[in-house]
Amino acid sequence: MSQGAATAVGFSAVLMWALLAPLTVASAPVPPLLLNALCFGIGGGVGLVWLAATGGLKKLRNVAPAVYVFGTVGLFGYHFLYFSALRLAPPAEAGLIAYLWPLLIVLGSGLMPGERLRAGHVLGALAGFAGAALLIAGGIGQVEGAGAGYALALMAALTWTSYSLISRSLGHVPTAAVAVFCLASAALAGLTHWLLETPAWPEEAVGWGAVLLLGLGPVGLAFFTWDIGVKRGNIQLLGTASYAAPLLSTLILVAAAMAPLTWSLALAAVLITGGAAMAARAGRG
Repeated sequence: MSQGAATAVGFSAVLMWALLAPLTVASAPVPPLLLNALCFGIGGGVGLVWLAATGGLKKLRNVAPAVYVFGTVGLFGYHFLYFSALRLAPPAEAGLIAYLWPLLIVLGSGLMPGERLRAGHVLGALAGFAGAALLIAGGIGQVEGAGAGYALALMAALTWTSYSLISRSLGHVPTAAVAVFCLASAALAGLTHWLLETPAWPEEAVGWGAVLLLGLGPVGLAFFTWDIGVKRGNIQLLGTASYAAPLLSTLILVAAAMAPLTWSLALAAVLITGGAAMAARAGRG
């Protein structure tokens, strides 16, 4: 596969992740842990079938157990925090805060050995955090549970940032391992759901369809295509493209009447997306 083709495959993950928030809203009232179990079960199951059909199962024997633990904790942790945030707080606002991860990845990369933090990194961070602060200030006190939801969204952003930065050292791990990450996450989510949550299933066909689409796309196929893109494609171009996800997600929520269009939401979307793009440009410099 050429670099251009791999980059295009990786970019499909960005488009799928833009649907994560609206599909999560549509899947209500399924609780976060059960939603994790269902979505990862679907995504991991499809991945396992794909590996069996392509002969990729043998690649799993060479992956260290610690890598499986790392991948499972990263995927399960991020999505549990993300789903919980969108159940507690207004989805558009919580989704934007969770999408601080592209900006945080750029900042984290600038602090790694061989890199340096530039003025553009700092200015981009200030813009992004100003957007998040605008959302938090507007939501706390107006929506019950919003404060906890925003805190979980920020924790989700930090979790995915840590997962992504550590993954840079795991380029030798085959994409096939993602199927195990998903299935292990489904099992962990199912166990914790049984211990901690009261089951609640989708009430209509739309809800079941949202769960199915989540498992097939943003919480399934997207992990495989992103893995291919970051390992074989133009990682810089993909990193820049990921900054479009929070803006696309917000536009979809507004278009689907799942979130009202307000000046504070629009300004926050511009600040968070623009701040990430500014930091990325500084990194290229």
